[in-house]
Amino acid sequence: MSFNRVGRKPVVSFQVKGGSESPMAKKKPKNKLQTVLAAACLLSISCAAYSQTQPSSSAPVILTMQQAVDIARMKNPTLLSSQQNLLSVKAQEVQAGVRSNPYLTGGGSNVTLGADSNNPYDYYVGVGRLFERGEKRRWRLDSARSTTAQTDAQYHAQEQQTILSVRQAFTSFVIAKAAKKLADDNLADFKHELDIGRERYKAGDIAKLDFERLDLQLAQFETDESNAITSAQQASIQLQALLGYDKPRTDFDVIGDVVPPVVSETMESLEQKAIAARPDYHAAHLGVAVADANVKLAYANGTADPTADVTYNRNGPDNSLGFDVTLPLRFFDRNQGNKDTAKYTAQATRFTELATRNQVFADVDQAWSGYANAKILSDRYNGHYLDEAKDVLDISKFSYEHGGLALIDYLDALRDSRSVTTDALNAYSQTWMAIHQLSFSTATEIIP
Repeated sequence: MSFNRVGRKPVVSFQVKGGSESPMAKKKPKNKLQTVLAAACLLSISCAAYSQTQPSSSAPVILTMQQAVDIARMKNPTLLSSQQNLLSVKAQEVQAGVRSNPYLTGGGSNVTLGADSNNPYDYYVGVGRLFERGEKRRWRLDSARSTTAQTDAQYHAQEQQTILSVRQAFTSFVIAKAAKKLADDNLADFKHELDIGRERYKAGDIAKLDFERLDLQLAQFETDESNAITSAQQASIQLQALLGYDKPRTDFDVIGDVVPPVVSETMESLEQKAIAARPDYHAAHLGVAVADANVKLAYANGTADPTADVTYNRNGPDNSLGFDVTLPLRFFDRNQGNKDTAKYTAQATRFTELATRNQVFADVDQAWSGYANAKILSDRYNGHYLDEAKDVLDISKFSYEHGGLALIDYLDALRDSRSVTTDALNAYSQTWMAIHQLSFSTATEIIP
């Protein structure tokens, strides 16, 4: 399919292979252009074409897919919230590394009695501190740092999910724009055909019933245009919400291809990339490190921590120093329950890591299957069905205008053409979505 113009009507060019040229074939261009669907989005089509409101006075925003992804990384509120959560988790590393504070004690007795009395005044001041054993601080730090690394991987997993949503919304917007362009062209083309039918009816060339049946078809094209306007507006609003706009702009637009590209990678290479890059798999792997650190910390917490004090005492005219050491006797509470919990949790995280690894392969294989089948279908439309449907419609239109075809046959050809072009857009959309799913499943850039 490609743009061409016959008179004032935008149509899709076609080629007749073999035999002599048909009357319609003489109107086609010498060189076949890109498809009408691709041309609709390779050009910058202003959103004002389908906007019901006036554009804002500021400069319009026109984005490519990569630009939209970059903006989402910086301004998406959900990602910004996750970034702050990551910083809060990292702050726990500082807390995990702190040592126990020393404490100061002091007091006195008989302070109103003199030094020469039978029971003279007594003052004392002391300094003490808890000493941790079992390398508790080391394992707390290890656990906190592993938790930060795991949270960072989880953040990147959420970032990948957001990027997937942005790409899907971007593609929906591009497809909606192409559908709007197609609906506009079809409506303008059919109105021209209806004008011809009206003149033929006035001249007595066709019956009133045929003209009215032709006129009723206008409602279908007007419905297509109305639905396309709604879809384009809603797709624009959804994409802007993902990009962090507090209020949707009416002058927001995107530029992108409708016809999907070919993925040059193989399924096996994508599987290996996914294992190396998937943040959720990294998070599961780091979860094992967190659990192992927690096991060591649980055992360390089962050791007894002594408390040592040094005290200065002033009793009447006498000065003295003393010390005190306290060591808990852990006959009963040796942190047994927490030790067992930590061990079982560590084992569970290893199974979780294995399950996540298996899911990575499953996700890539499913995404590849979706892409391969969708690409086959979209290639059929792009390389065969669209041209054939346009060929049938142009010949039917020419024959009907010259009295060689019944109205019912022309209307059938018209409906078939609308159905094929709509199905082609859906096939392109499905292929693009499958490519985005492949990018998400592998956490890499698939689009060449």
